[in-house]
Amino acid sequence: MELAGILFLCAAAFLAGLVDAVVGGGGLIQIPALFSVVPGASPATLFGTNKLSAIFGTASAAWRYARRIDIPWTAVLPLAASALASSYLGAMTVTLLPKAWLRPLMLTLLVVMTAYTFVKKDLGIGDRYCRRGLREFLLALFFGGLIGFYDGFFGPGTGSFLIFMFVRFFGLDFLRASASAKIVNVGTNLSALAFFGFHADVMIATGLAMAVFNVAGAVTGSHLALRHGAGMVRGVFLLASCALILKFSWDTFR
Repeated sequence: MELAGILFLCAAAFLAGLVDAVVGGGGLIQIPALFSVVPGASPATLFGTNKLSAIFGTASAAWRYARRIDIPWTAVLPLAASALASSYLGAMTVTLLPKAWLRPLMLTLLVVMTAYTFVKKDLGIGDRYCRRGLREFLLALFFGGLIGFYDGFFGPGTGSFLIFMFVRFFGLDFLRASASAKIVNVGTNLSALAFFGFHADVMIATGLAMAVFNVAGAVTGSHLALRHGAGMVRGVFLLASCALILKFSWDTFR
């Protein structure tokens, strides 16, 4: 791989880490970059390389958030465990099921989710979380399994779906939701990486080089989110959701 290609991937990894630390969606930057620089590689190899880079940045952001923010562990831990298991199952189905049928469904969900957030001006600005015992546990298992499988199988927009789920169904503000989503993402990335590591030739050297810049971007993004709070995260979330809608629309109707 030429030096220019490596530099381009590292720049993409930094930007992906920054965006991902705030609202998720770093894969939408890294994966197209990998496909453009290494077009001859198999999709499984590129997805695995993306996960190798992303897991370092995600873990870094999760650590920084956990040190500064009160994480609702009773919801996050069962959700992360469920997501970790189902993410591996999702990765197993990558070669078995067509992804095309998912795009219209995800596009519909994104439009509904974004419109709801636009209309509900106070959604996620204040924190309304309270422990709900068994109901909270079952919700965590359900959403963890659903989103984890999606992340392992397809992936784009996982962070945005997680943040919206934590805000809408658990009552977190956008900042706490983003922090909680990062912890869950560590589990899903680790699970998917384990699958791709065993079943594809992950480009380890390239992935680790990108990981350095992904961590730098994650540190920058988490710093900005902690400094500016839930209002900033909400704004970036809406921008990222609109970008996702445009991409899914293009992929679906082109």
